[in-house]
Amino acid sequence: MSPANRENDEAARAADSRLVHDFGLLIKAATRMEQRIDTALRKECQVSHTMFEVLIRLCRHPEEETSQRRLADDLTLTSSGITRLIDRMEGAGLARRVPAPGDRRSVLVEATDHGRAVFLRAATVHARVVERYFVAPVAAADYGRLIRSLSEIEKTLRDD
Repeated sequence: MSPANRENDEAARAADSRLVHDFGLLIKAATRMEQRIDTALRKECQVSHTMFEVLIRLCRHPEEETSQRRLADDLTLTSSGITRLIDRMEGAGLARRVPAPGDRRSVLVEATDHGRAVFLRAATVHARVVERYFVAPVAAADYGRLIRSLSEIEKTLRDD
């Protein structure tokens, strides 16, 4: 067998490996889940899934000061990406920027009354989609193990 053929065979085996396949399933499932959620939220609430994620953070602890930088870090967005997103959310009346007390250079973001109302509707839509496509297909006994496993994976990634 020629070196090129041997390399082709090795590449084919690597591409067909169990780890590549298993991780690919996770990515495909997560991507399709994200698409289902985003489609439902846009159709029923006129917000993207990313806007919903911002509203989660702003509504979870409304007394906490939330900066654009913190939102960008939480959502793995660039500084310019979060700026554009908050611009769109301000334009839609979902959020507003406010000066940070004691730091004229910092800007905080908070949900508006309209943003909280939209969030409550969107949370219902989100829950319905998650229940149908994430919870229902998994046996009850396996669901707890799945969540614990995902938590361990996330913790390992966060701690490294």
